[in-house]
Amino acid sequence: MISTAHDPRVYAASLGLTPELLPRHIAIIMDGNGRWAQRQGKERADGHAQGAHSVDVITEECCRLGIGQLTLYCLSSENWKRPKPEIDFLMALLKQYLLAEREKIQRQNIRFAVIGRRAGLPDEVLAEIDENVRLTRHNTGLTLCLAINYGSRGEIVDAVQSLARRVRAGELAPEEIDERAISGALYTGGMPDPDLLVRTAGEMRVSNYLLWQISYAELWVTPKFWPEFDPPLLHSALRDYARRERRFGGLNTDAST
Repeated sequence: MISTAHDPRVYAASLGLTPELLPRHIAIIMDGNGRWAQRQGKERADGHAQGAHSVDVITEECCRLGIGQLTLYCLSSENWKRPKPEIDFLMALLKQYLLAEREKIQRQNIRFAVIGRRAGLPDEVLAEIDENVRLTRHNTGLTLCLAINYGSRGEIVDAVQSLARRVRAGELAPEEIDERAISGALYTGGMPDPDLLVRTAGEMRVSNYLLWQISYAELWVTPKFWPEFDPPLLHSALRDYARRERRFGGLNTDAST
């Protein structure tokens, strides 16, 4: 557990990380649970269980480092195509995680959030999600955001429909729909955009994840599977991120023309 006397800046510096160069928001595509299990000669369910352990470890490490937000891709809207026994196990694992981590989340001052469509999720899972959100709504530490039943195209569709309803109701003029209005209508409304997107298992795609929000995020891919992702690997991603020059579509003012 993190001590109340813990100083994230001192801890980051002890790892050779510059606190000022850490990302405010890290988003992760957690990939490779099943493949990790298969290579270990285990069932896919064992991979998902080990992946849940990695969530716990990386969340705590982000708290130690003073990261503002960690958003994890837990279940995509396309994952419902998987065999029913696997989906049932994932729902049971999610419920177990929400219950088991509740006290720790509170102790660590974590604010819990979920993005994605609620339709299709079991009532008992929704109840535990809502309880964690309610209990942590006033916490001021890391925001832990889980993307569950999430797909970015669906999110954008929902946002556009929401804005269209406001226009029809006379609450919003069409010409008032700008990037800020669209951002505010997304599931992530009010959250900062990710600075760093991490993907495990070596896949070179973004898989319908936060398509609007990662427009200027730095990408970092590792061949390691998510159950293998540990704090030293996270530190490697952060060191690489710190060396990047983020221009947001502009030019380096120090560069010659």
